[in-house]
Amino acid sequence: MLIITTVVATLCYLIAAFMQWRRLSTREHDESRGRSLRLIGAGAFVLHGYAVYQVLHQPDGIDLGFFPVGSLIAWVVTGLVLLSSLRQKLDNLFIGVFPLAAITALLALGGFEDAQAKPYAGGLIAHILLSLLAYSLFTIATLQAVLLWRQEAALKHHHTRGLVASLPPLQIMERLLFDSLWAGFILLTASLLSGVIFVENLFAQHLAHKTALSLIAWVVYAILLGGRYFLGWRGRTAVRWTLVGFVLLMLGFFGSKLVLELIL
Repeated sequence: MLIITTVVATLCYLIAAFMQWRRLSTREHDESRGRSLRLIGAGAFVLHGYAVYQVLHQPDGIDLGFFPVGSLIAWVVTGLVLLSSLRQKLDNLFIGVFPLAAITALLALGGFEDAQAKPYAGGLIAHILLSLLAYSLFTIATLQAVLLWRQEAALKHHHTRGLVASLPPLQIMERLLFDSLWAGFILLTASLLSGVIFVENLFAQHLAHKTALSLIAWVVYAILLGGRYFLGWRGRTAVRWTLVGFVLLMLGFFGSKLVLELIL
């Protein structure tokens, strides 16, 4: 059942991504087609959620291995983008988000690592959930930053067709970016505080790199948000700082898990 669910979710994700790519390449603005692909994407999201639950919950506890967690984060990102697309013109994010969700769902199913399942206390689960939500929001912010960079470059060279024509105005894109950054920063702060409370030793050997890089990423995002508020940072400056923070955060989380679980 898990295999069938994952495969069907993957196919639905890819179909919806292809439909959005076709809409973009043909500059189609048929809203009924947009609703159809969002419906297919939502169906894939529901099936993916079931698959994520089955992969994470094992008889011995919760499996927070590299690929299951990657699938969970992709699932959360997909849900947030689908929800946001109902209010804002963000359908083009589907082209990147849906294939990513499909790939991570298949990798989580592949069993490329030894089972990592074990029981977790309630406080530690809260810390983990806050971390995953923060990573998910920063992932969305990074995708928005890349689109913002592409939009600025295109407008600078007077290329206003294709992707740029389908995006919201530059000011709205910047506002959406910093809304995502603020939400992610608040959750990352809560995650770090909950880690101090519920994790026995944040600087233990297997957690030291993750903790240090997460703290540096927090400082990077704090500087970026402070620069926005006090100095009016925007455009490429905001994009660069967003990308640096995201790389640090992902290296801290996925880099350490990759080394500890798949290489060593």
